[in-house]
Amino acid sequence: MKISIIGTGLIGGSIALKLRDKKFTDFVYGIDQDEVHLNNALELNIIDEKADMENGVKNSDLTIIAIPVDSARKILPSVLDLINDNQTVMDVGSTKSGIVESIKDHPNRKRFVAFHPMWGTENSGPKSATKESFAGKAAVICNREDSDADALEIVEKVIANLEMHPIYMNADAHDVHTAYISHISHITSYALANTVLEKEREEDTIFQLASSGFSSTVRLAKSHPEMWVPIFRQNKENVLDVLNEHITQLRKFKSALEKENFEYLEELITNANKIRGILDK
Repeated sequence: MKISIIGTGLIGGSIALKLRDKKFTDFVYGIDQDEVHLNNALELNIIDEKADMENGVKNSDLTIIAIPVDSARKILPSVLDLINDNQTVMDVGSTKSGIVESIKDHPNRKRFVAFHPMWGTENSGPKSATKESFAGKAAVICNREDSDADALEIVEKVIANLEMHPIYMNADAHDVHTAYISHISHITSYALANTVLEKEREEDTIFQLASSGFSSTVRLAKSHPEMWVPIFRQNKENVLDVLNEHITQLRKFKSALEKENFEYLEELITNANKIRGILDK
């Protein structure tokens, strides 16, 4: 099977490495506006050949769009224009409602499968790609009823080769849940990093005193705005909803400290500890 990867960075590169390792694909075209990324992807054996979008897509059995969600939404109709009934297109975006809406009336809509691998790091670029990234993680397929059975089967085979477990849901529900689980985590991390940078002006002190807890909490603040601003834009209403709740929770902690109500503070922490039972299952 020949594959095109549009976007040879962390996610696209990691998928390509794993599918090559599993021999699911025997040839990978790389499509990317960043020439440095393309050259790195070639050197790292992530791709076999650089291509423009038209030639790469037309000559591939499967095209994987792995670029920021705003850009993916813009180019998807053009990608679908290039394919026939035997080719499949999938994306890897963190938001889904906007992208499925953008091609709902496209004549090749059924050749597209909306996909979101629930994995990522604060790093970017093909040099950060790793073939073992996805093992054991959830792979969300949205609105599967809108895709042809054989296109869906190909993406399910991709998921199996990535060693992920599939989850099926509606695109709107996906965007709500990812706002709660993923998107708010990034906003919180960015805000905490900005708080520390504003209050602690001595960089050496931050470096010397940073504990593993602090480092893990602000790890996501290293994530690039080129990826996350489009996600927040596409999922604005859901992110605002959960952000308002997060602010409410912060105010509870603030109030408990201001009033020296340490019994209530203990209640808040005890309630938060319930997350352990969910995550440790």
